[in-house]
Amino acid sequence: MKSSWYREPWAWLVFILPFTAVVAGITTYIIANTNPDSLVLGDYYKKGKSINLEVSKVKTAQKLGMRFALQLKDNQLVIKPTGIEKVFPLLNVTFFHPTLEEKDFYLALTPDGNGYFRHHFDEEVVGKWKLTLTSFEGDWKIQDTITLPQDNFIDLIPDPTKAQ
Repeated sequence: MKSSWYREPWAWLVFILPFTAVVAGITTYIIANTNPDSLVLGDYYKKGKSINLEVSKVKTAQKLGMRFALQLKDNQLVIKPTGIEKVFPLLNVTFFHPTLEEKDFYLALTPDGNGYFRHHFDEEVVGKWKLTLTSFEGDWKIQDTITLPQDNFIDLIPDPTKAQ
């Protein structure tokens, strides 16, 4: 007496394994196309040329002796020039989140009477950030990776190895 094919466990094993692979492949395809990675760049050549330009801006900041100290305490950001006699009319500050592009933000800060640049955040800013400081003219740049909040002042100095 012959039994039906669907009563044999080996038949199910032969069908289930390829079926599982097909379902996993379709699922992977759907996930990859509905959640594109915003950090991947399409034009690497242009990005490479812009990195060289950014390195020259950091080297300019080094030559000019640009140094700042940053503190973020109780949602109050304070950036003060250290060892610089020059007065800046405006400081461009950009915060880049390491993984989520929609969290990036930009501040244009003017100095107070002491020459400090201040900003009060309505919401708490926490975590790891890539911070970029540039002049109003954009002729120099300081870039560093910081963790916020910072109760004590941390130094921000130009370092060409951190320029990107």
